[in-house]
Amino acid sequence: MDFSPSPRAADLTARVAAFIAEEVAPVEAEYHAELARRRADRSGPSPWEPQPVLEELKAKARAQGLWNLFLPKEHAGEYAARFGTDGGEGLTNVDYAPIAELTGRSAIAPLVLNCNAPDTGNMEVLLRYGTQAQRDEWLDPLLDGRIRSAFTMTEPGVASSDATNMAATAVVDGDEVVINGRKWWSTGVGHPDCRIFVFMGLTDPDADRHHRHSMVLVPRDTPGVRIERLLSTMGIQDEPLGHGEVSFTDVRVPVSNILSGPGEAFGIAQGRLGPGRVHHCMRLIGLAELALELACRRGLEREAFGKPLANLGGNRERIADARIAINSARLLVLDAAWKLDVGGPLNALSEVSQIKVAVPTMAQQVIDMAMQLHGGGGLSDDHPLAAAWTSARALRLADGPDEVHRGVVARLELGQYGARR
Repeated sequence: MDFSPSPRAADLTARVAAFIAEEVAPVEAEYHAELARRRADRSGPSPWEPQPVLEELKAKARAQGLWNLFLPKEHAGEYAARFGTDGGEGLTNVDYAPIAELTGRSAIAPLVLNCNAPDTGNMEVLLRYGTQAQRDEWLDPLLDGRIRSAFTMTEPGVASSDATNMAATAVVDGDEVVINGRKWWSTGVGHPDCRIFVFMGLTDPDADRHHRHSMVLVPRDTPGVRIERLLSTMGIQDEPLGHGEVSFTDVRVPVSNILSGPGEAFGIAQGRLGPGRVHHCMRLIGLAELALELACRRGLEREAFGKPLANLGGNRERIADARIAINSARLLVLDAAWKLDVGGPLNALSEVSQIKVAVPTMAQQVIDMAMQLHGGGGLSDDHPLAAAWTSARALRLADGPDEVHRGVVARLELGQYGARR
């Protein structure tokens, strides 16, 4: 078990750190201030319209080769050369983990580096399971940053924690697929450049439970596709990406838009979600690191009852516990990343579920501690903590709730001792 980065990855990590410190951090406060102004002033630019500074930063990142660094090692060569990535032959999950952690400290860095969800997951799906025609039409513009994408899986009418409950349908009809149903929490649909949805629906209800569903590429402008509303997450809308509820009514696309083949959705989802969960968790660790830094600075700068806040009410112990928790979670994620690298998704089923439970919970607790040290300000938009806490809380549901992942860990653990599924 070796968590040390390759020399290439260490160099890229240092360059990403410098880029975020020198280019992203100095403009981030004004970015959020402008977003707040747009929300308040309905007569001006929409908050859903990407701010020009994002494109300026993207151009700088791309010029420095800090673009599409998430690309998996086995696919990076061709696309790195074509789309300006300085990842050489690509990075392993262990190599990419510290880069993802750095981007997690910023709300806009993942977008700037073209390493944001759900685009990274959708691009990996196209890399691993797409035909050449599908890649040419959708992967190339995604890697080039010209379009955005969304992943439509969760449904409002069923318990989507059990994906076999899915009611939306993708029925093959000759040389077309007919799609009907409603999805929600479809991240990315609010972006004006969102052009393609990866849709998961029921194709054959008589097949075994893991071969009933298909994944289909659905262009956003296909007749019958309608964005019903954009959802807020505890009051936050997450512009310019957003999370939407989308209806599909007799939507017809060519059967060639099916990924991998009818009935293959669960296999695709398993391949997509393993690396994606590592990315999510490492970004959250970066967010927890930011919260701890803010807590320490606040604890030393502010005084109450004649003492720095850090010296009051057990705050030193809370800060120590936060450091221990972050370091423990990081090692857990690196272990999952390493097992993905050496054996693929099936080799890391338990580990990926473990991090999906442990890291959001840890981040939520660390951020909550930082909010407490900031007093009333911690609840406001004057600091990034309230939004950070909301992100951590939301991730305890996104990509599967805690209970489902605990169930996976327990099943695999008990299976070692003879328990049947």
